[in-house]
Amino acid sequence: MTKPVTSANGRAEAGELSFEQALAELEKIVSRMESGELPLEQALATHKRGLELARFCQQRLEAAQQQVKVLEGEVLKPLADSAAGE
Repeated sequence: MTKPVTSANGRAEAGELSFEQALAELEKIVSRMESGELPLEQALATHKRGLELARFCQQRLEAAQQQVKVLEGEVLKPLADSAAGE
């Protein structure tokens, strides 16, 4: 298994993470931000990372939804057509 590419700060780039890894990191970020204990500069950097992860997760979800639509079109359409002929 290859190691994810990391940025200068040692974190994996969002695109190198799995959806589940990105979502888990995003959940941790939300908890840290909600605590209100981060200094301003760290809060800004954390917010930026959260936005990157949120965008990545959104893109992955949209891609998955598109795949489901394609699969449903391939699988369900012929079944509906054959049921109409019976």
